[in-house]
Amino acid sequence: MDLQERIARRRSARRDSGIVVNREHLSPVVHRSEPVGRGPVLEQLLDALEAVFDSTLPQPVAVVGPAGAGTSAIVTALFAALNERLGKSTRTMGTTTRAGSTGPVTWFVYVDARRVESAFAFYRTVLSRISAESVPESGVGTDDLRERLCSRLERPDRRAVIAVDHYDEPETLSYERVRELVEPTAENISTVAVGQTEPDGWDGPVVTVPAYRHHELVDVVTDRTSSGLSPGALDHEAVREVAIWADGNAHDALAALFGAAVLASEDGAERIEQSHLEAATADVPENGVHVDRVLALSDTRQQVLRHLIAVDSADRPIRDVAAEIADRSSLTAGTVKRFLYELADRGVIERVPLSANGSGRRPSTVVARFPTIAFRALGPPESVPATDDSS
Repeated sequence: MDLQERIARRRSARRDSGIVVNREHLSPVVHRSEPVGRGPVLEQLLDALEAVFDSTLPQPVAVVGPAGAGTSAIVTALFAALNERLGKSTRTMGTTTRAGSTGPVTWFVYVDARRVESAFAFYRTVLSRISAESVPESGVGTDDLRERLCSRLERPDRRAVIAVDHYDEPETLSYERVRELVEPTAENISTVAVGQTEPDGWDGPVVTVPAYRHHELVDVVTDRTSSGLSPGALDHEAVREVAIWADGNAHDALAALFGAAVLASEDGAERIEQSHLEAATADVPENGVHVDRVLALSDTRQQVLRHLIAVDSADRPIRDVAAEIADRSSLTAGTVKRFLYELADRGVIERVPLSANGSGRRPSTVVARFPTIAFRALGPPESVPATDDSS
């Protein structure tokens, strides 16, 4: 943050009088354009992609690291920077193509497998980045989009490096499937697998992203608070406590910070107190689910989860919880129950056995496996009713 930004932030804080100056800067689902403390890893990834500076394709590379290590932040930041240098804008490409005077171009395309689950969605995502023409959302088939991609990359001086993030999470687009989808134009596409584990049978280069060390995570949280909170809203010792508690997981640290800021704002407090931090850290499950995984779910499933965290599910069997959620929405109890079992299978929520009454089947309830305060603030508004959706 430069000096002018610091001055502007303090003026804004005085004008707005709230402890949160910029909520986006605190959000655990927003990445910084320049990740804090990740210079060495960025250099390693640049080494792996070195061939692009000679206008050739690098070999496929895997970027792997534990939850909260910042793999997504590193790749999105680097791809954005490389596009500025090597990708050119699609608008410029369209103009220069008509003029017949284009040079070599390499596009860097980030694909979030949490949100791109089908072949159609994959081709559309890639085309939206590398094509100057609008890409239809419907009315065309997958084969048509694949042909458009092949046409776009048929020239030898056009290449694309495609990063596939979160490929190793439940029910996302797998890396193996992506390799199949790009096979028709494989000579002009290279891939980057981004996840917590390497793809099965991987024998290519690997860039390992380690968990944050405590002092590095302190820098990450300090960077977020310096631009997201008003001056004095959180002292340095509290930042240090959050970083130590998160134990190298930046998502958990930022989810707790964000949750504490939400609670303090709701209380009308002038600063984040210890009670806010304690409640917010308690809300972030150990080895839990990234809040962005929940935000990538369909609106209907998000509404079910929003109702779930609003009802008292403790010591109540799933059928009773489903019935109350159904009363709060336009869904049937059967549909809600099915969604709850489905979300438990995905690991978004967890089934917890209850005490058995008699010799019958032991009942269970469900509890959230994600930061509920952050989800409540970032997800769909509660006023939007869930509608019956079997998709």
